[in-house]
Amino acid sequence: MAGGLNFSYSKLGLYKECPQKYKFRYILKFPEKPKYYFAFGSALHKVMEFMYSAGYPPFPELEDVLKFFKAEWDSTSFEYKGYADAAKEKDGFLEGARIIKAFYEKHKNDNNPPLSTEYKSTVNIDGLSVISIVDRIDYLGGGRVSILDYKTGKTVAREPDQLLMYQKLMDNNPRLLEMIRRRDPAAKEAKISNMLFYYLPTLEEQYLQPAPKERIDDFWAGVLKVAADIMAAKFNPDPGESKCRFCDYRALCPVWAPSAKDEALADGAARNAAPAGPMEELSAKIDACGAALAAADKLKQEITAIMAKNNFTRHFGKNYAAELETINTLDFKDSQKTLELLKEFNLLPKVCVPTINSIQKLLESGVLDPRQKQAFDALTRKQSEKRLKINKTED
Repeated sequence: MAGGLNFSYSKLGLYKECPQKYKFRYILKFPEKPKYYFAFGSALHKVMEFMYSAGYPPFPELEDVLKFFKAEWDSTSFEYKGYADAAKEKDGFLEGARIIKAFYEKHKNDNNPPLSTEYKSTVNIDGLSVISIVDRIDYLGGGRVSILDYKTGKTVAREPDQLLMYQKLMDNNPRLLEMIRRRDPAAKEAKISNMLFYYLPTLEEQYLQPAPKERIDDFWAGVLKVAADIMAAKFNPDPGESKCRFCDYRALCPVWAPSAKDEALADGAARNAAPAGPMEELSAKIDACGAALAAADKLKQEITAIMAKNNFTRHFGKNYAAELETINTLDFKDSQKTLELLKEFNLLPKVCVPTINSIQKLLESGVLDPRQKQAFDALTRKQSEKRLKINKTED
């Protein structure tokens, strides 16, 4: 039993894609590069929430919706969003505005407010603590609800696993009936009537009927198997040409280490290879650690540059917060002349040991007269640097 594991559909999907990638992302906490399609999808999701939450019905004026979208879009740079350049970011904005106008025109006269938008819940079931965020829950009357998930990608074809996860969680979530009864006090039970993917680029709606119990049980057995494998620390790589080609962790992955053979990807031999000896294993771990530290340093430099450019002192990811401090320091052009000045002004006893830090504290203490301060200023080089701190946010 995989007890005490925080889980979600995204974690399930990533582990099934590649257990090693799951380890990099969720165990070692190595961040991935920004992806423009995530930023695009996130912005549109926030617009949908705004339209349906700002006193709906009716929708806010279209002009206000587009202003909301622009403010959300302009809150980060194109680099932060993951676009290659400003021109491609502009194309993304124009496409987003087109989608919003089309959606608005189609649904502006709807008069059934959702039961909930961006409904976040945590359900404890079979030893798992499963977090989910449902984009929209519509009430159909008689205790029946429709579960909706917005999609903004290029394809309409979807694996139903995400909706199966929602069905399992909603069926085991007593708060759903509580929400329904706030709308319809006479409701006796909560029942999922249908589930759908709403494909925003074309306004296509792909409906799925609730799965029978047998299918839900099979799906959930697979979820518990994945959770058990995670708890057992089974993180073997699962290489594949299309998966590995664009993987952010390729430089850290043991499949792509210099000692790995080229054909390991083609036939998955890495999963069945004989274990390396202790010295080879240690060397591989040293190389992996070095690569990870180098990747982290590069990411810190990129984060610092983006935050400084946008005058951000703090910004949040999903699980971590970045804080940018400005550290002011001094350096001295001529250490010997600095020491002589300390002696001349009888200040040497005040700094105990004449280090840069102790002298800097003396200069900032306010005890120097103008002539002394001017003399030291002539020997001082003032420097400023940005120092980035990454901290885990509260769950």
